[in-house]
Amino acid sequence: HKRGGDRKEVLPCLACKAILLGTPPPARALSSCCQPWSPGCTQEVAGRLQALLQADQAPWAGCSQGVVNSCSGLQHVGTSASSKVDIMVFSALRPKKERNDFMAPPVSGLWELRSRRGEMRSRMELLLMETQARVCRALAQLDGAAAFSVDSWERQEGGGGISCVLQDGDIFEKAGVNVSVVFGHLSEEAAQQMRSRGKALKAKDGKLPFCAMGVSSVIHPKNPHVPTIHFNYRYFEIEEADGSKQWWFGGGTDLTPTYLNQEDAVHFHKTLKEACDKHGPELYPKYKKWCDNYFYIKHRGERRGIGGIFFDDLDSPSKEEVFQFVQSCAEAIVPCYIPIVKKHCHDSFTPEEKLWQQLRRGRYVEFNLVYDRGTKFGLATPGSRIESILMSLPLTARWEYMHTPPENSKEAEILEVLRNPKDWVH
Repeated sequence: HKRGGDRKEVLPCLACKAILLGTPPPARALSSCCQPWSPGCTQEVAGRLQALLQADQAPWAGCSQGVVNSCSGLQHVGTSASSKVDIMVFSALRPKKERNDFMAPPVSGLWELRSRRGEMRSRMELLLMETQARVCRALAQLDGAAAFSVDSWERQEGGGGISCVLQDGDIFEKAGVNVSVVFGHLSEEAAQQMRSRGKALKAKDGKLPFCAMGVSSVIHPKNPHVPTIHFNYRYFEIEEADGSKQWWFGGGTDLTPTYLNQEDAVHFHKTLKEACDKHGPELYPKYKKWCDNYFYIKHRGERRGIGGIFFDDLDSPSKEEVFQFVQSCAEAIVPCYIPIVKKHCHDSFTPEEKLWQQLRRGRYVEFNLVYDRGTKFGLATPGSRIESILMSLPLTARWEYMHTPPENSKEAEILEVLRNPKDWVH
């Protein structure tokens, strides 16, 4: 049980209630359970857990006896110093897959996801968690000097997320990979944003229940010869007034180099094309063009980078087929980017090249704050976590008045491509 702040009454804890009922608690409950413990509850919880273990009742079978012993020994509550419990004793309650394969327990809880594993919301959340872990581990292994800080958070209005951020490493200045799973009611501003894209949303009593989930990442390297990458894959469900549901997927992966390297551009686009071609030869050219148009900084007359793929509001040919396509795109992130980082992370560079990187990052910031749909949706959603939304911004950037690179320079070369996108795979 958990005390209600300074109040005298004792509030039931989700994890304790679940153990007493013999049902698996949400994983997020285990991460905040019983600090401080309440007198009288621990013996009952320990007794119930002991019975479950003896009965070999899933999912408790195989849990550490130390968990039971820890529960049994906690029979008093005094000051916070004497009553607080190391919540890691509950790590034994988490399935091995959850502890080893993900950066943190899923927002919805692994047992809950498994219990409705046939639903798209569960399958998509597991894909997001797997993608986050795969990318974070590849980046951390490559950097070597810095580790990801993992921050699980809850949204009061419903849902939560997991933010993984690496800063000031040897190779990466800032790398963030976020998962969010939020639900509740759409704000009017968010609903209007969707209607402007052709969504005919019919609210009931002015409310539109929704669920939105996604994995989003921006990786800013230190070396100006290593490009920045961004990816985002997401799923939406909205329930309309008559009870019917609209659903769609969105996402993409794009590259923003400071300096142009033809081989890198071809490798990046070719890898994404191969992922798309598994689901139809028409997809890559369609979503490559969409990407070039979406990441257009209108007030500058240039693209943010050399593109990649981008799609949104994707609800055909079927939910299963679109999910399989998104899965292929997510699996292409590491092979399309990590070889480029390995190739250039130890390249030498001049102060002038570092300055150009800072100026290009300024353009990156301009797009994200002025045009990006994800940023605008997040800022328009009540209870959103601002730190996670703005994770995409670099640690450093620069703006100079009327800066123009010399003609025929390497800086002018990349500007030409940003103003006139190229076909990199034909």
